[in-house]
Amino acid sequence: VNQAEQFKEAANITGIVLTKLDGTAKGGIVVSIKNQLGLPVRFVGVGEKIDDLQEFVPEDFVEALFE
Repeated sequence: VNQAEQFKEAANITGIVLTKLDGTAKGGIVVSIKNQLGLPVRFVGVGEKIDDLQEFVPEDFVEALFE
């Protein structure tokens, strides 16, 4: 969250790209960033290739947490 806060201050960002979404531990940061900084996650990486970058769908993320 600290890194996101510093980027927000320095570059006036409007959203986050989470490049490695491979589990609930890392994915949980999504909730903290949104709640603390008001920054939405725009895209997530689900692999190592450019085609593995997908638009973030919050409903899908929450559903996957409970699977």
